[in-house]
Amino acid sequence: MRVESVGYQGSIADAIGQATEAEQAGFDTWWATETKSDVFLSAAAGAAETGSIRVGTGIAVALARNPMLVAVQANDIQAHSGGRFALGLGAQIKPHIERRFSMDYSSPAARMREFILAVRAIWKAWEESSPLQFEGEFYTHNLMTPMFDPGPNPHGNPPVQLAAVGPLMTETAGEVADGVAVHGFCTERYLREVQLPAMERGREKAGKAMEGFEINTPGFPVIGDTEEEIAAGIAAAKSQIGFYGSTPAYRPVLELEGWGELGEELTRLSKSDGWGAMPELIDDEVLAAFTVIGTPEEAGAELRERYGDVATRVVLASGQVTAQQRERFASALNA
Repeated sequence: MRVESVGYQGSIADAIGQATEAEQAGFDTWWATETKSDVFLSAAAGAAETGSIRVGTGIAVALARNPMLVAVQANDIQAHSGGRFALGLGAQIKPHIERRFSMDYSSPAARMREFILAVRAIWKAWEESSPLQFEGEFYTHNLMTPMFDPGPNPHGNPPVQLAAVGPLMTETAGEVADGVAVHGFCTERYLREVQLPAMERGREKAGKAMEGFEINTPGFPVIGDTEEEIAAGIAAAKSQIGFYGSTPAYRPVLELEGWGELGEELTRLSKSDGWGAMPELIDDEVLAAFTVIGTPEEAGAELRERYGDVATRVVLASGQVTAQQRERFASALNA
């Protein structure tokens, strides 16, 4: 499995720092996130300041954009990086799309499917110098004049990763994407019982096998060599579990594990600004389902045991481990 880094950057300067640090530490990929700065600008800046690491959007909120804009931005970064770009897309959740971006969230899985197909159609028109003709329910693209046609990308088109939690979006990823970004808020049971069958259905629809399809391990690994590092990691993991568990869209993960009441309580706290109380509700059983905890060797071995037969990559937060710890972790992971 590849070991990759994801950065929650607050500025373009943060993005450059995280991308260069990830490259120096030996990570295979650095993923920019769409939080406080533009994810495409962050990925482009990270690519410009590095020379070997793959950079990607992890994720870009697709439903706040349109396929043409995304096709252009991804094509530019792929060319500028020398073929080191990966396009990671996600739908986001309904409140953000409707209230933060003022966009339509209807039929998100069907819309995401069509979005990716439209991006691929645009790339194909440039690659083959053929007429652009994409007609869908949500998107229509049928105009491409020479002034706006960049021509074939010398490095080919970037791979497309789709973030997914629910079975419909996961099936969509299997059908039209090159890989699925499994959300961190996911247990081994949910991945195996819900998401893997959905991926397989999607691949079957597309007439493709699972071989070569990228899947990252879920969860929030806690890796450290000291009690202080482990304690800090556990505190961060509990906060993340509480935050994501409060979102109704992610409730099926908790319900499958028999923790539906926990989800309801976390949602209640989120509506009363009780974020600080959420970690207290994450007991050892819940923590163990979402995390692996230990030294780089212990955490790597545990992730290999859980996901070695299905996953192709592991994503760690920027700054979560040192270069030496990453090397030890990767060695244990791929032993």
